[in-house]
Amino acid sequence: MKKVLVLGGASYDEIIRLDRLPDGASRTVFGSGWRTVGSTGAGKALNLTKLGVPNTLHATIGDDPDGRAVRAFLAGRGVDVVYDPVPVTDHHVNLMDGEGRRLSIFTVPEREQPVLDLKRLEKLIASHDVIVLNIIPYTKQLIPLIKKYRKEVWTDLHDYAPGNPYYDEFIAASEVIFLSSEQAPEHLRLMDGWLAAGKRAVVVTHGKDGAAAKTADGPLLYEPIINTYQLVDANGAGDAFFAGFLYGYLKGEPISKCLCYGTIAGGVTVSSRELVAEELSPEYVETMYRLNY
Repeated sequence: MKKVLVLGGASYDEIIRLDRLPDGASRTVFGSGWRTVGSTGAGKALNLTKLGVPNTLHATIGDDPDGRAVRAFLAGRGVDVVYDPVPVTDHHVNLMDGEGRRLSIFTVPEREQPVLDLKRLEKLIASHDVIVLNIIPYTKQLIPLIKKYRKEVWTDLHDYAPGNPYYDEFIAASEVIFLSSEQAPEHLRLMDGWLAAGKRAVVVTHGKDGAAAKTADGPLLYEPIINTYQLVDANGAGDAFFAGFLYGYLKGEPISKCLCYGTIAGGVTVSSRELVAEELSPEYVETMYRLNY
């Protein structure tokens, strides 16, 4: 199976569960919370590792208590992590409601120009087959190296807002694009435009309303969620979906089946408080595929 390099995204987060998200009024609310590893790179790498996909995660991580917790958590789950040090590990506070909606507060935001070991990163890029280019600011400076080695590039734009120039370099560098429809109501037009511009595939997630995918030479495909999963925490569901889809693609499965694999991986993740569900495995995915499809 091809080797995947996941570029960017590891943090130590505080998750706070509320009955409903704040509406802007001044008031006191009560909730429950916990701390765990977060961010999009860690989420993708954890899920790919559980699915048996050979992968390496590169991230910026501090030599502080949060950073040591992140590294121990990832190492304990078999994730191959290469990191460059920063003064403080990234930290987010995620407010979640009972329906999976989230408000993310970046209390230690990612840095645009951390000091990177570019020689080591160039070797990593050269030795991997698929690059997952996460929309972390520092990864932009790696795009010329990715182009130099003509690697296959996937990106996840998350809650992409059309017209925001921040995303332009990631879109231009990528062959396969994922995004949420939350801020992109005209996502069908976006899909067609990117495919006409030469992208291999575009995948749009709709939260509890499922996901859709389209390739340049195929029809629009849609897959609803599996509604038997009990919602515990929606954090990481999108990264798990991405990993499940990529797992299917690397196995040579058709896009329709990749959508199903992503739906399974994302579904089981919402039933866990972590970025990856303990029961996720290739055998689990195949069993659930037979049961549901």
